[in-house]
Amino acid sequence: MVLTRILFTAALTGTLAFSADGKVDYRVLATTKTSTMEKELNQAAADGFVFGGAMGGESAFGGSEVITVMAKNSTVPSNGRKYKLVATSKTSTMQKELKQAGEEGFFYCGQTVFSSTFGGKEVAVILEFNPDNKAGKITYKLAATSKTSTMEKELRQAGEEGFKFLGVVVGKTAFGGSELISILYKSEK
Repeated sequence: MVLTRILFTAALTGTLAFSADGKVDYRVLATTKTSTMEKELNQAAADGFVFGGAMGGESAFGGSEVITVMAKNSTVPSNGRKYKLVATSKTSTMQKELKQAGEEGFFYCGQTVFSSTFGGKEVAVILEFNPDNKAGKITYKLAATSKTSTMEKELRQAGEEGFKFLGVVVGKTAFGGSELISILYKSEK
């Protein structure tokens, strides 16, 4: 499952290729705090690792954690990559923070939902800045609704505007309801 996610992410972002000998080193990061995860992602990047996959949920010890797998091999240098983790229970805040990250050149790696230390459920999005990526400014669009039929309508409209789908999760809103939350993007050079 993790290897499948790494390969999917690599195909999407072009960040992971296997070395000639096929060896890959992995680092697993796990924490209950989003600020700690962002620091650990950036430390792993400084050590030559790139994002592989993430999930949030209950760990074997019963706690709720964000778990991220990072990978390193000789053919993919980290080259000054930086990571940003955006986590919130409000879609308007998420849209604002994704907009800012896109303007800074951060590209989507993955998203998940996890329980925060304060008892709420948050959608967490991991973004990567790769100085070798010349995609230009990235514009993100967030589609959030409680109905699948409405989500389809919003996705079709976004597609007509040139936005490409990145991922979807079911998250709890700040008001206690459930929402389908999709993230889309388009590059502007």
